[in-house]
Amino acid sequence: MRFIIALSLLVGVATPVKAVDPASGEQAFKVCTACHMIGPNAKNRIGPPLNGIVGKKWGSTAGFAYSPDLATGRDAGKVWNDATLNDYLENPKHLAPNGKMAFAGVKDAAKRADIIAYLKQFDEAGNKK
Repeated sequence: MRFIIALSLLVGVATPVKAVDPASGEQAFKVCTACHMIGPNAKNRIGPPLNGIVGKKWGSTAGFAYSPDLATGRDAGKVWNDATLNDYLENPKHLAPNGKMAFAGVKDAAKRADIIAYLKQFDEAGNKK
């Protein structure tokens, strides 16, 4: 009986988890567009284009001069995945303390997840999957 009461209390206070939303991610990504492009015609700007970024090696976009932090990560075989992108989006200086990215980060975890979901839609050529 105590177990059932305890379980019902836990269920009653559980917080619903918001599903990631690429459309919301597209809106949240707008803060990134000052430096980054995405899509079929994306090119280097202040930052590299982000086509196909999920699963891509750090610092590997041709023609972009990366900071030593990201180049070292590339040489070590590091890849952008949900965890590294989340960490970087939250605070770029955490993964790349000497990096070029002058951005304070996205503090809202749900917005970061939505941005990552948005980025996942694009292949290396910038086409939506």
